[in-house]
Amino acid sequence: MASPVRRERVGEQMRAELSDLIQHELRDPRRGWITVTRVEMSPDLRHARVLVSVLGDKSEKEMSLHVLQRAGSFLRGAVGRRVRLREVPELSFVLDESIEHSQRILDLLRETEIPPEAESVEGEGPPIEPDDRPGGSASDT
Repeated sequence: MASPVRRERVGEQMRAELSDLIQHELRDPRRGWITVTRVEMSPDLRHARVLVSVLGDKSEKEMSLHVLQRAGSFLRGAVGRRVRLREVPELSFVLDESIEHSQRILDLLRETEIPPEAESVEGEGPPIEPDDRPGGSASDT
């Protein structure tokens, strides 16, 4: 079992190599605009869950994911030649919807108009003068 730090480092190296391979080596015209957002490694480093973001509508995303799955063995072999690991991990490609979800939340927040007086933190009021403190006086400060 690899340590969490090693899994993270291997995942980041895999992400960089897969991004480069998809951009420069994968010649399928149906691939679309693919970005490898994250690679999650299993504890034994034998499986890699590759999260990808695809620019386009639902059919373009499905087509790009299909292209990646079909090219999985090519990508695995190419990663194996670039990254020194005892065993090259099995690749499984998954659409990463987190960017679109975050964008939707930002759009909703921008649509919401918050009046300036509502922006203050609850419980925050006018400053308390020394004379107004319970049991205190101005000479205590």
